[in-house]
Amino acid sequence: MTVSLALQYLVIALAALVSLWVVMKKQFPSATRRLRVAVAMPLVREGRPGWLRTLGRRIAPPMSGGGSGACGGCDSCGPSARGK
Repeated sequence: MTVSLALQYLVIALAALVSLWVVMKKQFPSATRRLRVAVAMPLVREGRPGWLRTLGRRIAPPMSGGGSGACGGCDSCGPSARGK
């Protein structure tokens, strides 16, 4: 396999992963949030190196504002968003 073909496969694989991530965030927000928590939790435990804990904090979903949306998702499906 030549280097250019390997690079082409890498670019296609990255494009497919980005596309999958966007679809998951749009169609399955709660599953995406659970997946991010499941991946981040082992990384932020005590005793892990600092760079690994930083990576885990970046992967973790942002804290919800305590009832800011109907399902904790995108905040555009509640009754206040219908009138807009």
